[in-house]
Amino acid sequence: MPELDVHLFTCRSDNYGVLLHDRDTNKTLSIDAPEANAVRSALRDRGWSLDYILTTHHHTDHVEGNEPLKAETGCQIIGPSGEAERIPGIDTALDEGEVFEFGSRQVQVISTPGHTIAPSTYWLAQDNLLFAGDTLFSMGCGRLFEGTAEMMWNSLEKLMALPPDTQIYCGHEYTLSNGEFALSVEPGNAELVKRVEEVRALRRERKPTLPAGLGLELATNPFLRPMSPEIRRNLDMQDAENWEVFGAIRRLKDQS
Repeated sequence: MPELDVHLFTCRSDNYGVLLHDRDTNKTLSIDAPEANAVRSALRDRGWSLDYILTTHHHTDHVEGNEPLKAETGCQIIGPSGEAERIPGIDTALDEGEVFEFGSRQVQVISTPGHTIAPSTYWLAQDNLLFAGDTLFSMGCGRLFEGTAEMMWNSLEKLMALPPDTQIYCGHEYTLSNGEFALSVEPGNAELVKRVEEVRALRRERKPTLPAGLGLELATNPFLRPMSPEIRRNLDMQDAENWEVFGAIRRLKDQS
C-alpha cells in the first residue's frame, strides 16, 4: 500500500491538528479543524491542498475552521450522523460501522458516545492509526459533558479491543497532567511511573507526547484500568462493576 504521511501540529492553546496525505492519490484530509489559520499554515508548509475534513465531534475547538476552510478549498466535511446538525458545513454524515474511502485506504467509523452524545473515532486498520478526538487521551479520557459513565466505558471498551500496536492521535496535549493524576490512583504501577518520567522529559523540551501506543495505554491509562486491583483498593470499590469504577475515576479527575 502507498505510504501515508501524517503531520501533527499544534493549534489554539492546547489542541492538536492532524493532516493525512495519501501519496498515491495526492489527497489530503484534516482530522477536525480546530483553527483555520493553523490548518492553512500546516497545509502550506507541506505543499498540500485540502480535500476533506473528518470531524470527530461538534465542540467549537474542533470545528471552528470548518466553514472558512470549506469556502476556500471546496473540501468535503464528514462527521458523525448523531451530531450532524451541530457540525458546521457538514456534507456527509456517517454511522458506526460505515467506511470512508480516503484515497487508496479505508477509514472505519467507530461510534464512541460519552464526551458528547454521538462522537466518532476513526480507525485506519491498514496503517494501525486511531484518531480519537476527545474520547481517549494519552493517559486520560474526555469529560462526560453529554454522556454517562456507562456509555463512555462501553465506548472505551471498543477501542481497547483494537490491536495493541495501534497508534493513537487525540485532540489535546494533556498527557502530563493526566499522568500526574494517574499516579495518584495507581502509584504502584511501575510502567506508569516510568512513562510519566518520559513524558516530563518530553514536555520540558516542548515536544509532543503523541502518538500513543494502545498497548502502553492499556498498561498505564487509569481510565482503561478500572479492573486494576490497586485502583479498586484505593477507591474502596473492590466489588463494583468496571463502569462504576471508571465513573469514580472520572469524577476524581474532574475534581483534581
